[in-house]
Amino acid sequence: MHPFPLHWRSLTLAILLGLLSVRVAAFTDEPGLTKEQIKQFLLTAKVIDSRPARKGVTNTLRLTLTDGTITHDAHFQTIDEHSIGKKFSSGSTELMFVDSYKYNIAAYRLAELLGLDDMVPVYVERQWNGQKGSFGWWLPVKMDEADRVRQKLHSPDADSWNQQMHKIRVLDQLVYDTDANMTNVQIGEDWKIYRIDFGRAFRLFKTLKSENDLVQCDRQLLSRLKVLDGNELAAKTKGFLTKEEVEAVMARRNKIVEHFQKLVAEKGESEILY
Repeated sequence: MHPFPLHWRSLTLAILLGLLSVRVAAFTDEPGLTKEQIKQFLLTAKVIDSRPARKGVTNTLRLTLTDGTITHDAHFQTIDEHSIGKKFSSGSTELMFVDSYKYNIAAYRLAELLGLDDMVPVYVERQWNGQKGSFGWWLPVKMDEADRVRQKLHSPDADSWNQQMHKIRVLDQLVYDTDANMTNVQIGEDWKIYRIDFGRAFRLFKTLKSENDLVQCDRQLLSRLKVLDGNELAAKTKGFLTKEEVEAVMARRNKIVEHFQKLVAEKGESEILY
């Protein structure tokens, strides 16, 4: 005869299974981490798996990391190409071409200064498997903008969607990404928008790529743009942006601020700022 009655054995098994499920959940589902905790995780967690990322042209990898408590994926991008001139299949050529993982990190640090770091994944620099690159926090997304357009889907909250997209467009004009495309705009389950992959950003142009994309602006974002300090930006992006690249960002910042001030004067603050 078993020393424990059947109902006690069933209860014990249920408790053990419950504890196991809690342990698995704690191991696989990250809690609400701060940005600093995410940075430290990306910098120090052990890589336990790697496979190719599904999209992108720069051979990025999707890595699985764990620190023994949390398990989460990361984008790993190592490209750091510099050339006097790059000719593309379209027949066009870009002089002083750069495609670098360093711009991912610079974009995140710029986003921090502007209060947009909730729309750009955390990126850090780290060496893995003998290569240095950017580790980017894998985002909880369901599709990208190209998927959304192809499937003809729409956010249930049009105002929230539009306001998020206005922020993304301001960021795009600021960083001047020559390879910006719809796959770089990621959409979460709650229709939150993220902007990823800045490898071909931070060109030296001091004009805006497409001023007409700037229709409205978040008030707080415009305030932060106005007080953005070039010395602070240079210090925060040291090692990732050159002096000339920082100067170009600041020149484009000036153009963006001037553009919105002009629109406010013409149409009224309530029509332009939200």
